Amino acid sequence: MTVRRRVMIADDHQIVRQGLRALLEKAGHVIVAEAANGREAVDLAAVHQIDIAVLDLLMPILNGVDAARELVRVAPQTRTILLTMHADRPYVVEAMQAGAKGYVLKTQAAEDLVRAIDEVSRGAVYISPAVAVSLVDAILDKDESGAKELTARERQILQLIAESKSTKQIARILDISYKTAESHRSRLMKKLDIHETAGLVRYAVRRGLVQL
Repeated sequence: MTVRRRVMIADDHQIVRQGLRALLEKAGHVIVAEAANGREAVDLAAVHQIDIAVLDLLMPILNGVDAARELVRVAPQTRTILLTMHADRPYVVEAMQAGAKGYVLKTQAAEDLVRAIDEVSRGAVYISPAVAVSLVDAILDKDESGAKELTARERQILQLIAESKSTKQIARILDISYKTAESHRSRLMKKLDIHETAGLVRYAVRRGLVQL
């Protein structure tokens, strides 16, 4: 028997949110909040009592992985499930490292998400069967090299740059000074050894922070 859970849905497509709401309410859960981007999801979680946060991986302003990382800080009682099209190993690993407790593919049957909520609510970790092997491979492969390690702030800056936000807009969104935003941008370029915006956009796409 499914236990009713207080759920938040975060996806930048309203039609997707409506579909998820219908699915989860039919399963007996209560939708207490909806968000159109990762930053809004974090803000809502800070003021609502939320059991489960279902986050799209690719969202504007703050992506699902970084939103999950923020939720661990502002709402530690909330368990996060990432909903995505991406089955590649780096996405799964980064999501788990960020504190997500579930990773569900949008290509799976709707019941997969319902099952994920039930499992995660009981304290388990749920990964869609189609991507579970990716996580096992990552655990066995300790020599997982790849992209340079970025801080949470650097990932946020990178995503916003890739979303064509100006330094002034970045400063306003992150509530920092223009000078601080410009400093973050310069350090990011130096760290990645990428010195033009187009290169940063391509890097952000490869990391799964945005999609073209």
